[in-house]
Amino acid sequence: MLRRHFNLRALGAGLAGPLSGLAAWLNASSAHAQQQVITSTGQGLEGEITSTLPHRRRGQAQANQVPPPGSAPPPGTVAAATVLVLGDSLSAEYGLARGKGWVTLLAGRLKAERPDVRVVNASISGDTTSGGRSRLPDLLNQLRPVLVVIELGGNDALRGLDLDSTQDNLQAMIKACRAVNARVVLVGMQIPPNYGPDYSSRFAALFKNLAKKYQTGLVPFFLQGIADAPNAPELFQPDRIHPREEAHPRMLANVWPEIKKNLSTP
Repeated sequence: MLRRHFNLRALGAGLAGPLSGLAAWLNASSAHAQQQVITSTGQGLEGEITSTLPHRRRGQAQANQVPPPGSAPPPGTVAAATVLVLGDSLSAEYGLARGKGWVTLLAGRLKAERPDVRVVNASISGDTTSGGRSRLPDLLNQLRPVLVVIELGGNDALRGLDLDSTQDNLQAMIKACRAVNARVVLVGMQIPPNYGPDYSSRFAALFKNLAKKYQTGLVPFFLQGIADAPNAPELFQPDRIHPREEAHPRMLANVWPEIKKNLSTP
């Protein structure tokens, strides 16, 4: 169970405020997400996000440059293997200095253990499963990843969206990945019971049921050991929603076993 001192009312990716300011935040977040896609490396609340759109934009690496961890391969080059992270603010370094989030830590670990693998971070603050579903086909076509980490769904629950639609979107993303022979790791989230015990339990079960049905990797609760830690308030930013920098190694630790297993599976 999640501790009461942690504000889980807005738990999930792209969560940026209490429910009292939810409507205003959602509008701003949606507009910001659109701007990030268009401008490629727009500096937003969650830090700079590298676009993986096919157009060359301001700040994109030249062909003779080595891009930073989490960026798309330069034109004309193909990594031996690509791990694509499709997520929201929990993966987009919300409130952190650039390069301090778990995805960058993942890139560093893979550089040491699997230098043949590149990490591409296509996470956008405020994104939903619907947004991820619409973005994924182009990303798959451009990057041809061997593994896709899907960290989406928290914002669906925050907005009280129909869980059947959330399930359909996640299922469609899994199928799209399998169509190009990419493995999938689903990163699960939990929401508090004030959304209703039925809604909360059904939401948590979504990830488990889909992982079982499609034999994907599964992280049952992304913030395990953080949101339920005895010192949870110390591990979160002032909004009491987004983890601080010191919590991101634990977030990586929660995801790493599934990533390692799925990269090792022939």
